Amino acid sequence: MTNLTFLGATGQVTGSCYLLETGSSRILLDCGLFQGSRETEKQNEAEFPFDPAGIDAVVLSHAHLDHCGRLPKLAKDGFKGPVFLTEASFPLLELMLMDAAHLQLRDTEWENKRRERAGKPLLEPLYTEADVKMLLALRQPIAYGVETKILPELSVSFHEAGHILGSSIVRLRINDKDKTKTLVFSGDLGNLNSPLLRDPTVLTEADVLLLESTYGDRDHKPLGNTLDELRETLAEAAESGGNVIIPAFAVGRTQDLIYWLGKIQRQGGLPQQQIYLDSPMAISASNIYAENTHLFNVDDPEFTKIAPGGWQAWLPGLIYSQTAEESMAVNRIAGGAIIIAGSGMCNGGRIRHHLKYNLWRRNAHIIIAGFQAEGTLGRAIVDGKKSHLKILGADVNVAAKVHTLGALSAHADQSQLLQWAGHFKAPKPRLYLIHGEKSATLSLQTCFKRTGWEANIPKVGERITI
Repeated sequence: MTNLTFLGATGQVTGSCYLLETGSSRILLDCGLFQGSRETEKQNEAEFPFDPAGIDAVVLSHAHLDHCGRLPKLAKDGFKGPVFLTEASFPLLELMLMDAAHLQLRDTEWENKRRERAGKPLLEPLYTEADVKMLLALRQPIAYGVETKILPELSVSFHEAGHILGSSIVRLRINDKDKTKTLVFSGDLGNLNSPLLRDPTVLTEADVLLLESTYGDRDHKPLGNTLDELRETLAEAAESGGNVIIPAFAVGRTQDLIYWLGKIQRQGGLPQQQIYLDSPMAISASNIYAENTHLFNVDDPEFTKIAPGGWQAWLPGLIYSQTAEESMAVNRIAGGAIIIAGSGMCNGGRIRHHLKYNLWRRNAHIIIAGFQAEGTLGRAIVDGKKSHLKILGADVNVAAKVHTLGALSAHADQSQLLQWAGHFKAPKPRLYLIHGEKSATLSLQTCFKRTGWEANIPKVGERITI
């Protein structure tokens, strides 16, 4: 008998984690960070609801922190098995987790100074760089489309998800006595408008399907309209003399944005001469992307030809801001620049400094190009319900114009999710909607019911038999 327990990204977007128990093995699908409000992020500190030392293997869909960010804690707490992932996720995982460890150490040191003054107990970071290194030694890469036996009764294959470089749809085949059961985990499915990556691979057979539902309640704006809005925003900012501030995830969104800015520049619609990428991690991720252009689509022959020369060859005027001093110098620019910085949901990183110095300016423009989870600073900016926001200890007036460009999302929208899942043949697999807020999963569930396909919405801790 094989059981699956839903432990994260269930009823919410972050914290992806699912426990698969066969007759003789225990496997984790993902082990991600919970991200959002302070209450949400407190879940990261809790003990795992299983013995990490008893986990035989981890299968990782991709290297975003909400899918991989608790792996070092897993190793710290006793896990010693292999971590199976795609070849392109291999270097990205190191980049993401080392940065996460650095940020946690910095934030813990800052909090402990405050606690020490107040006579409160000191905290420890969730994990350290040593824990990350211990985890990274367990990586075992597998190429796309290659079915690999990872345990006596279990084989895995990764298929292109089109979300970020190395992202995968995971297919697990489980030998249960004389029967073989197939579990398909969508991971994060990419937007069909992705300018760089290939479309998600179509799969047609499964017994159980775990389907993400991040944008299960809406369709993205048409890409053409979104690019027109981006051009208009850039022109308006140039005319008013303000900066354009773009929060972006270091892996995936940043590279897409650089592509589109380069495309617009070639079409004569980019008046700004200085585009700052103010994120050491995004710069490193961009270099990893440049080393894996063989995984890109070939939709744009001009880009395919120029891409080997690097991102700055594609987008002249792109300036890498690596050091803290360089970042502070960007903060002193009052207008005329495009500034791309992380984090994508504005909860950390250098973007908070740029918002602090620009959000109060009436001629500034904030471009939101990705999903903003509940409880994040980015969500507060998008909702527009507050005239003032607390940023880095300062009370900042919200006067800049805020633009949400949905078509640039790295996630499939409602129609794309329905289209991809619709390829599964009868009898349809048992369907579970995960990785979505309540409104999104309920809306997608209704859409599936209209087609005669029952979609289940699991609860945290719910256990099913495959």
